Amino acid sequence: MTVSRGLVEAQSARFACLDPLLPAVTAPPEGDVVTAALPDGTRVAGVLTRQVHDRRSAARLWSAGEVWELTPLVGGGGAAAMDALLRAWRHRMDRVGPAEQDSACVLTWPSRDAEAARVLLDHGLVPLSVIAVRRSGPPPVDTSLTIRRATPADLDTVLALALAELRYSALVGSTVDRPEAAELKRRTLAERLAAGGPAWLAERDGIAVALAECAVVVSEPGNWTSTRLPYGRWGYVNCVSVLPGARGSGIGQRLMAHAHRELHRLGTVGTYLYYNPPNPLSSVFWPRQGYRPLWTVWEVRPAGALR
Repeated sequence: MTVSRGLVEAQSARFACLDPLLPAVTAPPEGDVVTAALPDGTRVAGVLTRQVHDRRSAARLWSAGEVWELTPLVGGGGAAAMDALLRAWRHRMDRVGPAEQDSACVLTWPSRDAEAARVLLDHGLVPLSVIAVRRSGPPPVDTSLTIRRATPADLDTVLALALAELRYSALVGSTVDRPEAAELKRRTLAERLAAGGPAWLAERDGIAVALAECAVVVSEPGNWTSTRLPYGRWGYVNCVSVLPGARGSGIGQRLMAHAHRELHRLGTVGTYLYYNPPNPLSSVFWPRQGYRPLWTVWEVRPAGALR
């Protein structure tokens, strides 16, 4: 795309002013190019990709079945540039034809860009998820709760806790509790536990009441993670679940203190996760653990509802 290089450089400069933790903007993915012109003749662009998730795909538990995702390249432009690009996106969707009900338009943008947020809201997109980061040293040790590493033998327990979190999140966010959820979760968790993925169970009187299921990922040149995080080893918090009867007692906080300490010991420079702002539990819990939004994932369902 001939207009992309200058837009990438200008957008990187703007992002650096918005938030020092934002990585440099990289070349957009392959896809359909959407362009728009501003009144002064400046051109902005974006790349539109379409993905359809198979019924057996675990992605369907947090995503619509058909997803149209736009990667904007608006350079140093603000609200006017984003508005023009979203109007062009709307026109492109009109040419695609009627969208399936189980579909969505998705766009990920820096959380601190309040100017763009207003435009995204005006076009019908809502902030259903954020990528939040925490960057600090290990927390102090707390020995008042029994916390241990989960093993493949704990699969049924881990699955029950993960499904409890999924079903609650489906009420207040973008998660989808599909009929095949248990099967998909069991398969994915079995693979992660068998591979020794970092997961911990918090127990009270020998009964597991909370789960923290995590991973270690590397942000390096050329991979997807480098488009979202600075280079280095990062801990990813995939799922934290506390049984309803144990919530509000501090178990989740102590479990995450343990997980942060262990992930720090594994050489991570920080941790990150996704949470849904409409979730009345996670939107309070995660900031208290030191996380703050870095990126916001904006979405509208179905895709045809984009304005």
